[in-house]
Amino acid sequence: MPLQTPPLRGLHDERGAKFTEFGGWDMPVEFDSIREEHAAVRDDVGIFDVSHMGEIHVTGPDATRLMDRLTSNDVAALEVGDSQYATITDEEGIIIDDTVVYRLPDEDDEPTYLFVPNAGNDEAMHQRWVDHRNEWDLEATIDNQTDEYAMFALQGPEAADLAGDVVDDPIGDLGRFEARYVTIEGIECWAARTGYTGEDGFEFLVPWMDAETVWSAFDCQPCGLGARDTLRLEAGYVLAGEDFDHESDPRTPYEAGIGFTVKLDTEFVGRDALERVKEEGVEEKLVGFRLIDRGVPRHGYDITNTEGRVVGTVTSGTMSPTLGAPIGLGYVPLEYAEPGTTLRVIVRGQPKKARVETIPFIETV
Repeated sequence: MPLQTPPLRGLHDERGAKFTEFGGWDMPVEFDSIREEHAAVRDDVGIFDVSHMGEIHVTGPDATRLMDRLTSNDVAALEVGDSQYATITDEEGIIIDDTVVYRLPDEDDEPTYLFVPNAGNDEAMHQRWVDHRNEWDLEATIDNQTDEYAMFALQGPEAADLAGDVVDDPIGDLGRFEARYVTIEGIECWAARTGYTGEDGFEFLVPWMDAETVWSAFDCQPCGLGARDTLRLEAGYVLAGEDFDHESDPRTPYEAGIGFTVKLDTEFVGRDALERVKEEGVEEKLVGFRLIDRGVPRHGYDITNTEGRVVGTVTSGTMSPTLGAPIGLGYVPLEYAEPGTTLRVIVRGQPKKARVETIPFIETV
């Protein structure tokens, strides 16, 4: 099957971007260098094309009830312009995907939402919503609008200043996880003060056909998925398909360190199972670690105790540009999860000394 392409694939190619396959999409992995793009976001401002993310639009009399029953957070608590991070779990409480849910302005006096599945999951999540709507006999319209929107992330300590210069409407007063429609170069866009880097910034949903106009309005460092990964790892953010996977590495939100997304006073698929997990506790949890010895941890590498017994697996790892040290995430039993615990990571067959650290690895907004 051919890869899906973002609307700015040609423009990125002209800029000299290198590309990689991600979630079935052909996406820019770097424009200049991962280190340069990473530094721009930590010290100044950069912009990412994240048009590979999905967009599912839900509206109708039962839209709130449907969203509440299919995501783990409290959707009913959202007012227009609010958003929240949530997980989508199965009956056993295992994460299928994680998502951000936006409460849009009402349409035809009915509650309206947009939620953002990870790359390649939009069709499956659309079908999941349709199937459960039908099973529960709810009244809601569900549209997969992934091919209708580009999505850009403007991130960094100077993001608010740049956005204030470019956006035709006030935007700096938006709080974290607040959103509203704004105009950029005469084009209506949905703007949210959200991101995936640990820095301040905004994410913009832009009509697909107007993507180049909006992208070109921001004069700053373009950034690829390579820097996005190093930035999110320093911030301790999990990545679907790496730090959890419904098939190959099934995890609950409590194991993955995102139990704050679970509101047990709501009735969602997987709620009862997660209540039991919370009461009984988990046997393993996701921890951050820093290598003391030279080497770079990678997904799938074994984690051992100091006696050489395998106790866990690396899910994500990189050389941190900010810290100048190799860092990673991985699941280990609780007895090895305390910050300061010494472990080993097997890098190319060699045990490398590692120390469990508190995540995030850096100070975040």
